[in-house]
Amino acid sequence: MLKKNLANVEAAIEASCKKGGRTRESVTLIAVSKTKPAELIQEAYDAGVRDFGENKVQEICDKYSKLPGDIRWHMIGHLQRNKVKHIIDKVCMIHSVDTYRLAEEINIQAKKHNVVMPILIEVNIADEQTKFGVQKEDAIQLAEEISHLDSLRTEGLMVVAPYVENPEDNRKYFQEIRQLAVDIENKNLDNVVMRRLSMGMTGDYTVAIEEGATMVRVGTGIFGARSYKQGPNNL
Repeated sequence: MLKKNLANVEAAIEASCKKGGRTRESVTLIAVSKTKPAELIQEAYDAGVRDFGENKVQEICDKYSKLPGDIRWHMIGHLQRNKVKHIIDKVCMIHSVDTYRLAEEINIQAKKHNVVMPILIEVNIADEQTKFGVQKEDAIQLAEEISHLDSLRTEGLMVVAPYVENPEDNRKYFQEIRQLAVDIENKNLDNVVMRRLSMGMTGDYTVAIEEGATMVRVGTGIFGARSYKQGPNNL
């Protein structure tokens, strides 16, 4: 079933890239593996997936040592400052930076590990009270503040668009994020290059690709419905 799901997702990505006049290589598929066991992630890995997204620090730490070392782990969930130290040496990118204080802590921990951490600024594009992310009107200022931190590199923006029945309803938000990236790019800030747009999930990733997404985060479309039965969280 997973291989079939993955094939369907790949076909949809191909079609959306073609429609948008883009190459398939311009879009990274991130398999959102939160709540999924290592065995299922291994199955996706064996089918060719290398980028996986997790929402919780504990899950990244638990799965990191159980799975192949060439997996690229993406932190896509809300990240608390006191937990940055646990994943700084395990993830290839942090998608969910929405405050200067979080960016500052990432910078501190990155220095300790002698790495430069790629990050994305998370934007709450629809101003939803239940979601994290910097407000659209504050995103440029945050990018300017973060640009002075030399052990992280801002590579673009991330958005979690509203849940909608019709993916077309989110097209306007993806367009706004793309324009916001252009506006930030035009500031010519140090350590800031708007080359990544992490937007689009199972319900709307095809529209997101048409509007410029370079990373799509697909969980249910690959793994099926999630189970939220969790063990104790020690971190």
